[in-house]
Amino acid sequence: MAKKHTDYNELDTLRHSCAHVMAHALKDLFPTAKFGVGPPVENGFYYDVELQDRLTDEDLQNIEKRMAEIIKENQPFEKKSIPRREALEYFKEKGEDYKLEIISQVAESDEISVYQEGGFTDLCRGPHVQSSGEIKAFKLLNVAGAYWRGDERNPMMQRIYGTAFFSQKELDAYLRAVEEAQRRDHRKLGKELDLYSIHEQAGQGLIFFHPKGAMLRYLIEDFIRTEHLRRSYLFVMGPQILKADIWKISGHYDYYKENMFLLEAEDGREYGIKPMNCPGHMMIYKTQIRSYRDLPLRFFEMGNVCRNEKSGTLHGLLRVRNFTQDDAHIFCMPEQLESEISSVLDFMFFVLESFGFKNFEINLSTRPKESIGSDEIWEKATAALRNALEKKNLQYDVEPEGGAFYGPKIDIKIKDALGRAWQCSTIQCDFALPEKFELEYVSSGGTPERPIVLHRAILGSVERFMGTLVEHFAGAFPFWLAPVQLSLIPVSEKHHDYAHKTSAVLKEKGFRVAVQDSNDTLSKRIRTGQKGKIPYLLVVGDKEAESGTVNVRPYGSKDQSVYNLEDFISHCQAQTASRQ
Repeated sequence: MAKKHTDYNELDTLRHSCAHVMAHALKDLFPTAKFGVGPPVENGFYYDVELQDRLTDEDLQNIEKRMAEIIKENQPFEKKSIPRREALEYFKEKGEDYKLEIISQVAESDEISVYQEGGFTDLCRGPHVQSSGEIKAFKLLNVAGAYWRGDERNPMMQRIYGTAFFSQKELDAYLRAVEEAQRRDHRKLGKELDLYSIHEQAGQGLIFFHPKGAMLRYLIEDFIRTEHLRRSYLFVMGPQILKADIWKISGHYDYYKENMFLLEAEDGREYGIKPMNCPGHMMIYKTQIRSYRDLPLRFFEMGNVCRNEKSGTLHGLLRVRNFTQDDAHIFCMPEQLESEISSVLDFMFFVLESFGFKNFEINLSTRPKESIGSDEIWEKATAALRNALEKKNLQYDVEPEGGAFYGPKIDIKIKDALGRAWQCSTIQCDFALPEKFELEYVSSGGTPERPIVLHRAILGSVERFMGTLVEHFAGAFPFWLAPVQLSLIPVSEKHHDYAHKTSAVLKEKGFRVAVQDSNDTLSKRIRTGQKGKIPYLLVVGDKEAESGTVNVRPYGSKDQSVYNLEDFISHCQAQTASRQ
């Protein structure tokens, strides 16, 4: 998301200035170009432009060359404030339709800020560096499509991404990180490792899990289910569709309708495919009279949901239209609220660390403009979340107006091996839905009281979490998570029998094993196992068959070790138990 100009730091200013120089170079090379906006963003900048032809890699190189010439000229950036009327006339003469739209939204009495550099004038609030020569290291990265102002009803523009740093050394380090991120891209690895596929014929944002991907998903979900049972969660399951009346009670129909798939049944009634599991859990709660002795009551569901995400936002496993949440709703009394939040935080960090994540970002998000409920209940809910974080001495940032429409929340982002942050866990404190669904419990004094609900997910979307895992481990999953843990490779056909007998023993012990006994050469079968990032390749020949051993080749290592089969099984069992 673009930062506001008032939040610019020195690096933002440098990058915003580089975006200006890029627009200057574009206008020189493509005189009919029309510009949108060009803000600095995390790790770089972009500029939206309307052009007749699609930009190519060669075009980007030519733009970079012209930018270098402009930078060498060391032209000063000069700010001018001109009357709104004069600005409209100037940009109308230039044919800059998008700039005119921006100016038209400014009050008639306001002056317009423009920056001029080397004969190129752009509508801009700034700030900029003193002169173009201060830009020392830059690179144009790629071109993507973007609707003007993010509205699919508006024209599609070309968004040119770039980055700039104070030194070439910093730029080179960043470009190496980008290259490594591309190597880890879950869409690329998902195809190489045969984990999943997406078929445009079937629909955008819909995932088909292949055997290895389905196994990875099973392992993740099995771990999560087991850990919930240990913490006294009760498993529930709701239907995929509910009458629109229910979504109106919950507020989703008013606040989330554009993201829902709606349909009409035979009886003419409107139904909504569930985008969230909350209403179903509220309905289950209402089926009985609940006592204070029953609380806290923790409902858990691996809930499959559908959301009508815009096609332009879909991205591999990270943004899909049909996904599964490890969703829970905790019904509790006010005096139990903070302890339940604290327990959920402990649970979250245990799970995330078990999957190999050690570094986190935590945000406390407060009431958005469009929301339900009174100020009083929002203040209580926000205070409970804040107190739980502070009692654990957890550092967090506050995101104003970033909460859900029904309550404030804590979001936890996990840092992967490259230091990138991924949205994962969430805890949302809700006083509003219990009111809407008229939920009650009988207090110790015999009076009906309203419970508080905590919405929480640890993995968030299972699909997104899988994509994050793929990129974090670059597809080389730890032993306990690997879809195929062991690959037995017989040296020749006469060793097939021993390979299959060994495989049977290992499968009996619960390991996931494949036997590579194709007609390919031994070296090719070993390479196939390595490309599949299988934790251990077990090569077996005459010596191994005679001695009851296996020749073990760990993934990513040139070392080879001969193990007695029983010792190797013990070694693997220890790895599984420790989740190393």
